[in-house]
Amino acid sequence: MTERIDGHTILIGLMAYPIRHSMSPKMHNNAFAKLGLNYAYLVFDIDGDQIGDGIKALRTLDMRGSNISMPNKQKVIPFLDELDESARLTNSVNTIVNDDGVLKGYTTDGIGFMKSLEDEGLDITGQRMVLTGAGGAGTPIAIQAALDGVSHIVIFNRKGDAQWQQAEHNVEIINNETEATAELFDLADTDKFKEEIGKCDIYCDSTAVGMHPLEDEALISDPSWFHKDMIVVDTVYAPSETKLMKVAKQAGVNHVLNGLGMMLEQGAAAFKLWTGKEMPVDYIHDILFKDSDKK
Repeated sequence: MTERIDGHTILIGLMAYPIRHSMSPKMHNNAFAKLGLNYAYLVFDIDGDQIGDGIKALRTLDMRGSNISMPNKQKVIPFLDELDESARLTNSVNTIVNDDGVLKGYTTDGIGFMKSLEDEGLDITGQRMVLTGAGGAGTPIAIQAALDGVSHIVIFNRKGDAQWQQAEHNVEIINNETEATAELFDLADTDKFKEEIGKCDIYCDSTAVGMHPLEDEALISDPSWFHKDMIVVDTVYAPSETKLMKVAKQAGVNHVLNGLGMMLEQGAAAFKLWTGKEMPVDYIHDILFKDSDKK
């Protein structure tokens, strides 16, 4: 790292809270080094109340861009100059590109989610999905899954919380602008939740449950809810095995995944937006998954 950083080094950031656990610096800095690119990637603990100041700093420091994660993926939008179509459609931004002071927001989360399944040899075209959450990760996942051919998406969210209105909007977009269909139910309706899990092909938890400080919690704690011929994905990747994943494995579920693959593939898409280069995905995959397997 010290051999690469000089007076011409280009800075890229990650603005979120909490974020010191992130594997994104390891991913991007190793990719920069592998390709001989004079960039550096740093994380910044910035929450929703500070995001305006963070974006101002991005402009002032002439940073090339930044990743955005919870709780800032929607709160950052008013501070940007432009949105690409996917960011507009999902009302979520996870990547900012600074082109001579013009800040454009993108979302690569949905693409990363679908690509991570493809990397595992999993095809969910024409299948039925249950998704919990409608925030900065859940919204892109829902929209991209619908665009990529998932037949029906059942979204569960707490009625009345900050994401409920977004969940309603997601269902409207899916039903009106894609070939998929979607429904929305209150996460408090336990009977309906259990019923839909029992007949789905893939369940994805896009909430923060399972991540610090909620490591000992899961939205589903009863293995009998699951069946073995399904896919269970927790978008949390730290810890590498969440309580939800443990419950799914107890049930004998064939395919249980954390969010590391999604994180890798969304990062690869962001990497190309900033540098114009393809991330050496296989090389970075080995670095990230080797460390994850040790946990």
